[in-house]
Amino acid sequence: MSTLNKRIQNYMLERKRRRTRLVTKDGRCNIEYGNIKYSTHVAFLVDFWTTFVEIRWRFVLFFFIASFTLSWFIFGLLWYWIARCNGDLTWQEPPSNHISCVYNVDGLTTAFLYSLETQTTIGYGGRAITAECPAALALIIIQSLLGAIINCFMCGIILSKISLPKKRAKTITFSEMAVISPRNGSLCLSIRVANLRKTLMIGSQIYGKLLRTTTTPDGETVIMDQVNVDFLVDGGKDNLFFVTPLTLHHIIDKSSPFFDMAVDTLHEKEFELVVFLDGTAESTSSSCQVRTSFIPQEIMWGYNFLPIISKSKEGKYRVDFSNFSKLVPVPTAHCAYCYHNIKGSHLHSREGHDNPGFEVIEIDNPPNVINM
Repeated sequence: MSTLNKRIQNYMLERKRRRTRLVTKDGRCNIEYGNIKYSTHVAFLVDFWTTFVEIRWRFVLFFFIASFTLSWFIFGLLWYWIARCNGDLTWQEPPSNHISCVYNVDGLTTAFLYSLETQTTIGYGGRAITAECPAALALIIIQSLLGAIINCFMCGIILSKISLPKKRAKTITFSEMAVISPRNGSLCLSIRVANLRKTLMIGSQIYGKLLRTTTTPDGETVIMDQVNVDFLVDGGKDNLFFVTPLTLHHIIDKSSPFFDMAVDTLHEKEFELVVFLDGTAESTSSSCQVRTSFIPQEIMWGYNFLPIISKSKEGKYRVDFSNFSKLVPVPTAHCAYCYHNIKGSHLHSREGHDNPGFEVIEIDNPPNVINM
């Protein structure tokens, strides 16, 4: 029962974390809008192209089926009305020398079939228009033009949704955890990112935003205060050579928002680190942005990532993704003040401090001591 209760508590805690974070691990923004005026909804209809591209696939398929079916049915009713006005229907008993507006359109079903065949340019040959009715000639022109517009619009929507840059972003992944450890003489916060495709991301740039609630000197509470967090790799922070997984570092110095945090206070903080990766897909030349976020419980102090790149005997470079998010503990200072040995800022110090309660006792006859 204790194990079950622990699992339930962990599950509820995870649900709470998902609700409170602004950006989910897969990059979706957890935000909702309320009290939107009616005029704003009209603006979405005016920008109908973007609205159709951004709606879900189920609605796109619904509009695809409905637009064609409704147009076929509406024009079928118009063809039925033209045939009825000309006396072509079966129940009107036309004479033997009667010339129909459309051959073999003598009911609502045949009128619907003729409408479908006209708009889709199937043309089975059983039904054909004649020159008897000018209204029929005008209707077939209107239906052909409208059918071409519907075809172009729906095909454009589907192609646009298929080629959305955010689908390319699904093949770029971040590590589940961020780590804080020493690197190249600095205390760094590190994350790992990988491109799962062999095609490169051109002009890749990465940056971060620390979101937290702050209070200004005037007493104003800022719910979502944003602080810039710069990341870099060994070669610099701009135009990343994104051919293999990269480990990105943020140096924790006095200008870093993580400078005042320590290993025992990090998980008690309330903030969210949102990381962005912008780039252009080499194969499609489309720009895309990848997002993820880290909350304090997802930042591990005193850990580092396992190496994942090796070189085979054949001279090929091999990436082992089984170690992509695995961590290993490394010796790390308790806080940034300890690492930089800044006195008077934290209880811990590399050089230690005098204990005023320590009493010096002089021993005249020391016991035997074995020198090593």
